[in-house]
Amino acid sequence: MLEGKVAVVTGGTRGIGFAIVKKFLENGAKVALCGSRQESADAAVAKLKEENPDWEVMGIAPKLTDPASVAEALAQVKEAWGRIDIMGNNAGVSARESIYDYDPEAFRKTIDLNVNAVFYCSQAAARIMKEQGGGVIINTSSMVSIYGQPSGCAYPASKFAVNGLTKSLGRELAPDNIRVNAVAPGITRTDMVSALPDEMIKPLIATIPLGRMTEPEDIANAYLYLASDLASDVTGVVLSVDGLARA
Repeated sequence: MLEGKVAVVTGGTRGIGFAIVKKFLENGAKVALCGSRQESADAAVAKLKEENPDWEVMGIAPKLTDPASVAEALAQVKEAWGRIDIMGNNAGVSARESIYDYDPEAFRKTIDLNVNAVFYCSQAAARIMKEQGGGVIINTSSMVSIYGQPSGCAYPASKFAVNGLTKSLGRELAPDNIRVNAVAPGITRTDMVSALPDEMIKPLIATIPLGRMTEPEDIANAYLYLASDLASDVTGVVLSVDGLARA
């Protein structure tokens, strides 16, 4: 579905991001996966190469909160593979602090990575995509961007902002043939969630009509759809993938 495409995926070394990278590779794309450190990016590439030595994948580690570092990294990808067709903004951090003792610096850091970095990566990618005649930007949002959460307000606030960027850039970049969408995962089986005790997880799953936790591959499948030509008329959409029924 992505034969001949070039993708960049931030937060691509584990969890949802790693599943997205693997799904893109399985569907014929060349992928540059971003890690927080070059060592972790290289380790993820090595793991993928063990599975399929023919996959074209590279590991990079730009500082996502530095627009110059982001622009330089994307320019390197373009130099290596000639273009960038898909920008997957998946990197992010969660938050659980109470408003009563929330360190303003911690709040700022969450916004910096979850919002500002999405803007920096989208801007750098859009400049390349406009020049080549089009592309796709996909952002990882969250179910809490719709419902909020009872603590760690920086996280839902950041994901509300991601939705706003998605919808606004979808309108702004459409004339340049650049589609912009987001995927909003629900309770997903990542390392962080798997470490939680059953007594915390089971009541949450009980509230989900489909009766199961979302898997990283479910999110990767949504990314694949939005990245592919099957979604050629879809832009400015926040696609919920969380097993919930809505009115």
